[in-house]
Formats: sequence, C-alpha cells, structure tokens
Amino acid sequence: MEANPRSTGRLPAAFLTPGSSSFLDFLSAHLPDLLPGHRKLPEGIVEAPHGTTIVAATFPGGVVLAGDRRATMGNMIAQRDIEKVFPADEYSAVGIAGTAGLAVEMVKLFQLELEHFEKVEGATLSLEGKANRLSTMIRGNLGMAMQGLAVVPLFAGWDEGKEKGRIFSYDVTGGRSEEHGFAATGSGSIFARGSMKKLYRDDLTEQQATTLVVQALYDAADDDSATGGPDLARRIFPIVTVITDEGFRRLTEAESSELARSITERRLEQPDGPRAALL
Repeated sequence: MEANPRSTGRLPAAFLTPGSSSFLDFLSAHLPDLLPGHRKLPEGIVEAPHGTTIVAATFPGGVVLAGDRRATMGNMIAQRDIEKVFPADEYSAVGIAGTAGLAVEMVKLFQLELEHFEKVEGATLSLEGKANRLSTMIRGNLGMAMQGLAVVPLFAGWDEGKEKGRIFSYDVTGGRSEEHGFAATGSGSIFARGSMKKLYRDDLTEQQATTLVVQALYDAADDDSATGGPDLARRIFPIVTVITDEGFRRLTEAESSELARSITERRLEQPDGPRAALL
C-alpha cells in the first residue's frame, strides 16, 4: 500500500515536477480540498466575521488602495483592528471585503500563485494577467458565496507597460471590471463612492490622493455602521497603501495617524466634510 504523503512528510513525485505555471491549477489537480471554495460547510446558518469597506483612487504616477479596520458579525463588532489591504507582489495589492477568513486565505493563495508563476516562468505576470488570475480564484469560491460567504476584493497596481496605476473590481461570480479614477467595494462603498465622486480630480498629487481615500472612508463610516472610522482613543487608523513605479508602500503608523487626525480635526468645523464646487 502506498504511504500517505501527508503522514510521512514526503512529497509525491508530481509535487516536485509541476507541469503548470499556475499554482492554483496544480493544487486543484492534486489537493483540491485545500482550496477555500472546496471546503464543506456545516449545516445551518454560518456566522463569520465580515470585512467592510475598501477604496482606491488613481493619480498621475500611481494608485492608492485603502481600507477601514472594522470587521462585523451580524450587528456586532467582531474586530476593531483587522487588516484588509495586502501586497499581492511588488507592484500590486489587494483589498478585501466580505467573509474575512476566506478573504485572507484567498489573498495568501493569490500571493503564492504570483510567486509560483514568477519562479516557473522566470518573468512576472502583466497587471492584466494578475487581475485575471484573481478573477479565476473568486469564481472558484462561488459555491461558498451562494451560501453567504462571499469575497469581493479590489485589486490595484502599477502597470509597467502602460506606465500608470490601474484598479480592478469584481463581483461574486468572478466578473472583472476595470475602474477609472476611483472605486469602492464593501458595505460602505455607496457612501465612499459618492464622496470620491465629488472630490476626485485627474491631477491629484500622491498626498491629495491619500487624503481623498481617507475622507471617503470617513464618510462611509459616518453612514454605514459596519465601517469603522479613525479610532483616536485606541490609535486605530485606516490602512493606506501607495503603488507607483517604485513599488508597493504602506503608509507608516505615524503617517496614517497624522492624516486621520488632521481630517478628524477639520471635521469638527465641517462635520460633513469638504465641499465640492457647484460648477
């Protein structure tokens, strides 16, 4: 009888000679039960923490991707300081909304997928190719999504070929759309998108773009109970990342706290935020 490789700690020959540049396809062929979308759910209603609002905006020279820190479970706050924005590789990032546990697992698998491709092919995927790979992974989670455990991320990165930042949004079936200028996903997205719609310009600087996304998250938290605003007492601030031709960079705690504090102080004078011109 052939020994179980999991119990012996030895990898079978197929694992040592992968025939595909896609780690996802390789895992599907050999150990499909490890994929998030292939897990069996218990019967009945499944309650799980959900991440909420993610926003993104482009500017000349790059793209900003940011997220609030709250996770909810029904009408309860499950976690106040969850991280929802992750680097996918050196020049791209993913912001997660939806079922938190599955979303984080999907991001880790996506990171491994991109790393595997680069090692096998000796080159990196194009930004469009990365967006397509993520679409395939989301489609594989459709069974879970139909049971209420959906994952709906935003993907953003620097396109080296087109020399600009780009944003891609998804639906639960894996349908992919490129967003131009700005985008939002999650429970507070309708309020965040409305905020950015009035404040966004094509000529934003990097500093203005980071301010824009935090303003949008503040507006989302103002109207959506599942979105968490800056928590000055606990020193919990939105995660803000910037991706340019120099790569992925996450704002330091000092930078994000200064930005959040300045916006909060300004809101004491204008609770509804900055005004857009009528004409």
